[in-house]
Amino acid sequence: MYQTIADFVEAEIVEKKSKFIAHLCYVNSEEMAEQEYQKICKKYHDARHNCYAYRIQKEDEVCAKSSDDGEPSGTAGAPMLNLLVQNNLSNVLLVVTRYFGGILLGTGGLVRAYTEASKQVLEQAELVTEEKGIVAEIEVSYPQTDFVKYYCKKEKIEVQDIAFHETVKFQLILTKAEYADIQNVEKSKLKIESTKILEEKYIRKRDVTDNGKK
Repeated sequence: MYQTIADFVEAEIVEKKSKFIAHLCYVNSEEMAEQEYQKICKKYHDARHNCYAYRIQKEDEVCAKSSDDGEPSGTAGAPMLNLLVQNNLSNVLLVVTRYFGGILLGTGGLVRAYTEASKQVLEQAELVTEEKGIVAEIEVSYPQTDFVKYYCKKEKIEVQDIAFHETVKFQLILTKAEYADIQNVEKSKLKIESTKILEEKYIRKRDVTDNGKK
């Protein structure tokens, strides 16, 4: 289990006429990080620099990478990556786009500007936990349909699909603990005809105790 972000967020600062636009994206692979980075580069193709840092969770290790994109070495990508590490975030891509304002900031000024832009976007992000989970299919009788919907809403379980045949089949995205609970008749009160695991996947859960904010 680790922390990531719920959705894309953006923030902007101006430092001595240079504009810094920070973008924070959810990504779950190096390929996805590259795709999202290229989208931002295309959108801001007229900017002087599009610096980036990302951290990708790979089983029990984290793959990390950063780039100064033409800024002096160590003034952009490294401090951006340090912030991701300090906030213990994984599966995130941080890109800071700079439009040069005509005034040189110096190495210290660049570090401060890229750090501040990154802090601003991180403060806006909704943090969520991500952990190994499953997509499961549960089969119930028609009279149980509304009760299953109510249970999922109450327990904040995502319903991916509902199929109506002789019985009703729900596809649910669950943590492993939630899957165990839903099969426990005494705890869930659900009368399930059958259950089946369709696939395992990483799933994101909002932290309802503090609304996901740092």
